[in-house]
Amino acid sequence: MKKRLFALTLTATVAAAAMSLPLTASAQAWPAKPVRMVIPFPAGGATDIIGRVIGQKLGAALGQQVVIDNKPGAGGTIGSDMVAKAPGDGYTILMATSSTHSIGPALNPKMPYDAFKDFAPVAHVANAPSVLVVGSSFPAATAQDLVKLLKANPGKYNFGSSGIGTYPHLAAEMFKWRAGGLFVVHIPYRGTGLVVTDLIAGQIAFLMDSIVSAQTHITSGRVRPLAVSGAKRSASLPNVPTFDEVGVKGMDFSNWFGVFAPAGTPPDIVARLNRELNTIVKDPEVVATLARSGAEVVGSTPAQFGKVIRDEHDAWKAVIQRAGIKSD
Repeated sequence: MKKRLFALTLTATVAAAAMSLPLTASAQAWPAKPVRMVIPFPAGGATDIIGRVIGQKLGAALGQQVVIDNKPGAGGTIGSDMVAKAPGDGYTILMATSSTHSIGPALNPKMPYDAFKDFAPVAHVANAPSVLVVGSSFPAATAQDLVKLLKANPGKYNFGSSGIGTYPHLAAEMFKWRAGGLFVVHIPYRGTGLVVTDLIAGQIAFLMDSIVSAQTHITSGRVRPLAVSGAKRSASLPNVPTFDEVGVKGMDFSNWFGVFAPAGTPPDIVARLNRELNTIVKDPEVVATLARSGAEVVGSTPAQFGKVIRDEHDAWKAVIQRAGIKSD
């Protein structure tokens, strides 16, 4: 009887071990296929530019291609929602911004995802200030000129953004408020790249764009930079004054960029992604590339990144309520 019991126990133990092997091997083998990085804005914008730089390096680190998948629309909500509802298996990640996870939820309580419960923060990869730009032929050579023109013509001019509740939208609303309560009409687009076309044509008065996506247009001379957000001048635009320097106070902020996975993604996969991303943002080539674009690399633990998201959300929510900004 004892021998039989021992044999049954041994058989059960071996069977249990055999059943666990494929799971362990699967976890250790991740990633066994390409990883999709969803960018919830069009190609050419700041999130896309940063995402492609990071994605290329991440693919090399993981030994699998990181496929960039632009899913724009609704101020970044469509692409973000796709990731929120994707399987938590490590094969779908999101490059997101303040727009999708701090400002949007503070402005619109009816968003289809919960920015804090439906995602696993992975890493805070970069920050970038905003720059106030006008078309090269627009009749305002300085930020002071623009403020005077807008004050003298309330309701006559428009400003564009990448969508309601996005960072460019809220940054512009902040500018309107801090410059003395300017009356300028908001025109939402599917991406800031689309705004630039109308900006150059003179159909839009100004855009509060990320320095990262504005650089190309500034260099080409198609748009004119008037002021940058943040506490100091941008190293990539050293001749452009800060808002504080031109007399518009309270514009000391930057847009964050970071990577998320769907909630429920295994902790070991999140840890691996975090480890690789923190290594990538220390890569001299990445630091230099993003610096030329006007972005500053960061790096963080998942917990630190989660705190940034929450703190930014609370700060923007206070601004939204104080300024009376509505989502529609």
